[in-house]
Amino acid sequence: MFANLRLVIFALLVTLNTAWTAVVVSFFSILKLLIPINIFKVNMSRLGNAQFRLWATFNLWMLKVNNRIEWQIEGGEDVSLKQSYMLISNHLSWADIVILSSVIKDKAPMPKFFLKYELLYVPFVGLACWGLNMPFMKRHSREFLIRHPERRNDDFNAIKRASEQFKGVPTTVVNFVEGTRASREKLASVKTPYNHLLKPKTGGVAFALDAMRHDIDGIIDITLAYPENQQSPFMDLLQGKLTKIVVKIERHDMDENTSGDYFNDKAFKRRFHSWLNLQWQKKDEYLSTIYK
Repeated sequence: MFANLRLVIFALLVTLNTAWTAVVVSFFSILKLLIPINIFKVNMSRLGNAQFRLWATFNLWMLKVNNRIEWQIEGGEDVSLKQSYMLISNHLSWADIVILSSVIKDKAPMPKFFLKYELLYVPFVGLACWGLNMPFMKRHSREFLIRHPERRNDDFNAIKRASEQFKGVPTTVVNFVEGTRASREKLASVKTPYNHLLKPKTGGVAFALDAMRHDIDGIIDITLAYPENQQSPFMDLLQGKLTKIVVKIERHDMDENTSGDYFNDKAFKRRFHSWLNLQWQKKDEYLSTIYK
């Protein structure tokens, strides 16, 4: 009963925090629309990001109050609040968004997420994400693209539009490379060469990097683990049962292995595929040591 009461109170506070952030960020966004002067728009974006950082700060405070957590954070000394990054990470739970935002907020620019277009209509959340210039992606079916080949570049164009809004405002864009949460059930039901990870969707992250390669300074590679709450970390977080969080942070420069035309340059495609799978192999080995 006490755990359920914690859940209700924590969920209510997070909802109120998110609702307030949505209102404030939307106000700044409306001002950008009304006064389309570049320097003014940049300053409004910075204020929106500052409010987003306050959202993450309050969430972190509530997380610490509601749970007795042992934090194990490695790396991150070589990332900067003044540079822009693509952040890649394994994906375990809805808790990942809260944890990533909490850990990154004082090391790198506030993270922005690739979102499904349908989330634009979610109360509060969709409005806030729109105001923060997060790219909303439309996943067209193969049949739709056959009928409308001119729509093949919709996602690429959405990322490019977001990149234009980021100019002058350092940004971290998050890509969960596996495409979905790596639950125990999914790991058991799909073919994967890893013990703790799903296969990375190489084309998806290469697509995003290609669209933004002139606007980012490097790649932040994060490995997340909840070694004592593997079954349901998000529910445990809400109920005050989360006990340990592991976050490993590595920075990679943009080089010949990570910057190129994945879809038209076969040599680069092979290099990038090898590079990303090597990172995932290292990540899987690290997770094995953590879970042991």
